[in-house]
Amino acid sequence: MLWVLSALLVLFGCFDVWYFLRGAWVVIKCALQEPVRDVLAEQVIHSRVLSQDLDFMGHMNNARYLRECDMGRVAFYTRNGIFKASRVLKATMVIGASTIRYRRSLAFGEAFELRTRIVAWDEKSFYVEQRFVSKSDGFISAVMLCRQNVLRSSPDKILEFLCKRKVECPDIPEDLQQWIKFISASSQALRAESGLEDKTK
Repeated sequence: MLWVLSALLVLFGCFDVWYFLRGAWVVIKCALQEPVRDVLAEQVIHSRVLSQDLDFMGHMNNARYLRECDMGRVAFYTRNGIFKASRVLKATMVIGASTIRYRRSLAFGEAFELRTRIVAWDEKSFYVEQRFVSKSDGFISAVMLCRQNVLRSSPDKILEFLCKRKVECPDIPEDLQQWIKFISASSQALRAESGLEDKTK
């Protein structure tokens, strides 16, 4: 028994075990739910601010928003089949950039929705928006934009494989266009600063 407790102590000390356990639970739960056939449809998960989410000010800490977004994207890609299509095509998806705007803090015990949707895509990346919406009054407490880079494939190929047809990209909103320009400008500046060839943009 002592060696089991020691192993658990080492495991929890070296890895963020709860993160992986929750991720596995989200995948299992979503796999058992009805698939979402419309890959562009917004998906909603429901959550609540718990004690482990709090910072010194007594509201949800900044890092927890990003963790919730991780879980929201896992649920989103699992239910609409993008994860499965990516595996078949031997593609990998990684975060290339993200930005979050905090508008109003979420308090301890407050229930909220996390709404996730694909806004647009280009030859390399999906652009995903995630909104934290308070259930008490519908206020959008935070908004995250995420650039999900696709390696060894492309968004078009994934969507065409999944939908069995060519899927047209929606018009890119002005604010997203400005954000993409910022990412490109930042990449160019860092390339010039480091003297290295920029392969990711």
